[in-house]
Amino acid sequence: SSTPPPPIPFSVPSAEKVDGFPRRSMRRARQRRSHSSSQFRYQSSQVELTPLPLLKDAPVAELHDLFCKKLQQCCVLFDFLDCVADLKGKEIKRAALNELVESVATSRGVLIEPLYPEAIKMISVNIFRTLPPSENPEFDPEEDEPTLEASWPHLQLVYEFFLRFLESPDFQPSMAKRYVDQKFVLQLLELFDSEDPREREYLKTILHRVYGKLLGLRAYIRKQINNIFLRFIYETEHFNGVAELLEILGSIINGFALPLKAEHKQFLVRVLIPLHTAKSLSIFHAQLAYCVVQFMEKDATVTEYIIRGLLKYWPKTCTQKEVMFLGEIEEILDVIEPSQFIRVQEPLFKQIAACISSPHFQVAERALYFWNNEYILSLIEENCQVILPLVFATLYRVSKEHWNQTIVSLIYNVLKTFMEMNSKLFDDLTASYKVEKQKNLKGCNKNQNISVILTLFFSFLSLVSNHSLSLFSLPSISHFSSLYNRYNLCSTSERSINVLPSSHWMHH
Repeated sequence: SSTPPPPIPFSVPSAEKVDGFPRRSMRRARQRRSHSSSQFRYQSSQVELTPLPLLKDAPVAELHDLFCKKLQQCCVLFDFLDCVADLKGKEIKRAALNELVESVATSRGVLIEPLYPEAIKMISVNIFRTLPPSENPEFDPEEDEPTLEASWPHLQLVYEFFLRFLESPDFQPSMAKRYVDQKFVLQLLELFDSEDPREREYLKTILHRVYGKLLGLRAYIRKQINNIFLRFIYETEHFNGVAELLEILGSIINGFALPLKAEHKQFLVRVLIPLHTAKSLSIFHAQLAYCVVQFMEKDATVTEYIIRGLLKYWPKTCTQKEVMFLGEIEEILDVIEPSQFIRVQEPLFKQIAACISSPHFQVAERALYFWNNEYILSLIEENCQVILPLVFATLYRVSKEHWNQTIVSLIYNVLKTFMEMNSKLFDDLTASYKVEKQKNLKGCNKNQNISVILTLFFSFLSLVSNHSLSLFSLPSISHFSSLYNRYNLCSTSERSINVLPSSHWMHH
């Protein structure tokens, strides 16, 4: 039998030898500005491109035929991971794409019916592909550099052509809908998971144009966006294009007809509100808050669903998310109807009071800034009888205990504002708060006294056990009380069980 080959020695990088768990900053340094290509469909025997005549020089009779040939030429794909491979072919395709973009943007009568299938085919061949897996499994969009698409020099021009195609005065939706169908839209939506922000920006604009021009696809687009979000919330927790899709939805919601359909309200309650639970909320929170406010401005009756939903998903441990939630609540209160405010004021201000008492000063500060908003202040003043009792005890206590002087100053300003709003109620609450505090103090002292008595009693039992004394030799209750009174007369420093020496117990 043959001898097995010796194992290949495994060399550990010096950085890994020092630290088996390399820091994220080191990983980021190694991965910064990486490029990848998702194009795995390069022709095995690459077609050699030859330059075609310029469109601007072509006779009118030959223009459409030449346009079609250039579209077919642009269906050839190139490997951009190899920077020096087929440079001539890449340049010919780039020049052809530039010509097509310019022709669609500036010329009239170019987009005739036979060109529609050729144009959509060229777009599909270039943009639809399997996206590569992330090079960094712990990719953080806020800190890490994205992986850029290597074929972007061509891909950008294809997207630009598609956009000009949709925006052209010659564009006929009745012709386009035969080729831009549900399958096409679904593939387009899948591309929103691209790590390259440049691609997502183009996709956002293009999908918006498709939604605006191809009316028959609107319901399908909304349904598929709904499905993407549900998968993101409940399954994958990862999708790069959430912010861009929400931005499109902001415009879509703005165009909803009144009264709102049941499906739209369900989308708000079942998708938009639960999106607030995402770990990556900070990446798309601005767009999400805009969508929520758009719903409120469309139909005030959804206000209660929104606020109670936010309170349900309020962050318990992440202060950064708490600050974001408070910011969104302020945006909502900026446009809330007074009648709707009354319905949510109690649970809302209980939560605001909890935020004011947060030891994290940014959370407390953000909550106290509500009193700097004139419209919110007017709502508070109208409902002072309800709101002041909800927050008074917290404000009073935190003003005495908070470690941050800025917070203390802000609370004094809020208390002063409340005092000016309703001085009688303020005085009544101050008096009742002090009475309640005295009761609590007495309760604490009573509990402390019981604790001391129990300490003395169990110490006595220990002595009984150690000295084999009879339990029938226990002192009387009155005597035990006199011992406790003696304890109370001692100074704090003397208050220990040693104040009553074991010889005293032995005497009894």
